Amino acid sequence: MSSPGGPLPAGGPAALEAEVRAAFTPVLPPTGLGAESFDDLLGYLPTHTVRPSHPFTAAHLHCSPDPVAVEADQLVAALNPSQDSWDQSAATAVIESCVISEFSALAFGEPGAGSVTSGGTESNYFALLLARDAALSRAYAVDAAESGIPASAAGRLRILTSDVAHFSVARAAAQLGLGERAVVSVPVHEDHRIDPAALAQAAQRIDAAGDTLVAVVATAGTTDAGAIDPLAECADVAGEHGAWFHVDAAYGGGLLLSNVRRSMLAGIELADSASVDLHKFGWQPIPAGLLLARDPLALDAISRRVAYLCAPDDEAAGYPNLLGRSLRTTRRPDAVKILAASRHHGLDGYTRMIESCFAQATYVAAAIEARPEFELALPPALTTVLFRYRARHGDPDRVNAEARRALLAAGSAVVGRTALPGGGPGSVRLKFTLLRPETTFAELDALLELVAAAARACDVPSS
Repeated sequence: MSSPGGPLPAGGPAALEAEVRAAFTPVLPPTGLGAESFDDLLGYLPTHTVRPSHPFTAAHLHCSPDPVAVEADQLVAALNPSQDSWDQSAATAVIESCVISEFSALAFGEPGAGSVTSGGTESNYFALLLARDAALSRAYAVDAAESGIPASAAGRLRILTSDVAHFSVARAAAQLGLGERAVVSVPVHEDHRIDPAALAQAAQRIDAAGDTLVAVVATAGTTDAGAIDPLAECADVAGEHGAWFHVDAAYGGGLLLSNVRRSMLAGIELADSASVDLHKFGWQPIPAGLLLARDPLALDAISRRVAYLCAPDDEAAGYPNLLGRSLRTTRRPDAVKILAASRHHGLDGYTRMIESCFAQATYVAAAIEARPEFELALPPALTTVLFRYRARHGDPDRVNAEARRALLAAGSAVVGRTALPGGGPGSVRLKFTLLRPETTFAELDALLELVAAAARACDVPSS
């Protein structure tokens, strides 16, 4: 039914740490071990790391990497180009430009700008940096890159997003000097989608207080429920208040690759920027994030010119300055693996892979509802399924949490855990995140039975 071995090593964190330290330290031995060093790793790591290729690895947005992308990644590692100047990259700089052009066109209807990032956290930070600078220019006539945040703006800049938005939005606000309190959370409906009326009211309150709305951040694929906010309505609120509209589509943005599901992202074309992670839907080795911007000139503000990387006369002679493509300087050409896998599968191939994952989510949600010992939290919006075991004897939060840990300790399954909005007793839910197109319905049945058995063993009265 599944590949040999479990999805992770048995024994738990403490035992594994002791074993790894015994086997692989000192890191810098007095005398080098030669080929033996790599042989040790080769024999150990494949059975002692979490294996996303296993059908019982279903906790996170952690995909099994596409073999074509892996081969391209190895090619890049061997050649070792760097994307901070043309004379360290050459063809890979052009490949990156082609990838950004086509993916931004998928999102916005025509090519824009963008950056290959380490993932959604960097992409969201990048987008809010652009949003902050645009807001300060608009409302305070200040070039933030040159002068920073003026005292008159301190504590007056606001970002609107939902109660279940990714934590990276608040963290970006902290890093950008706005403070986490700048992020105003907007309630969501039971399906975890933002309430557009509440969003509009929050924006009006910001205006009435004399504050500046920097950005509206909508989510296209929440981490837990896979919910997609009403993007067009969010865009309307942002537009009415002159704010930047960013779509965090780190999860759901992969639907741009689907000829069937792309319409679920209706409204993304109105965004000023969007985050997309192709190491989720896209099946790329980590990292493979994209920050896409609708305006082809949106990233000009971050560009720098330094003589040792791109002198003005070199640029005048046609050698491109690459320092406006990323917040990083030295960076590997992750666009190469994106190109390789995209050309291999095409939109039709990606459509089939995504449809398989959607079919799995539909199947396992129905299987959960058919078993009285389980409770489905809500119908799956994408390919995450939230549920819990109905404890009869013990506290339901404790039973579900302990069942998950029991599976991890046994090395038999990697199941996710989260809490529904609002918290409190009874909020813990287990989670299947289904990103492996090859997984069969029989394997899903077996995984569900593993969860049931572990939960039954934990379902005893609390002492």
